[in-house]
Amino acid sequence: MSIIYFLIGCSILLAVLFLCAFFWAQRHGQHDDLYTPSVRILLDDEPREEPKSD
Repeated sequence: MSIIYFLIGCSILLAVLFLCAFFWAQRHGQHDDLYTPSVRILLDDEPREEPKSD
């Protein structure tokens, strides 16, 4: 029965850590731009200029 109390305590601690990480990410602007990453794959990259070996 004591293992159940241990597992409940671990799960609550883990949930609090994830909640703190979420609020930290919100405060630091991690979710501000949701549009650009989804469109970035559709945009062509500028072609690289290869060095001339004359």
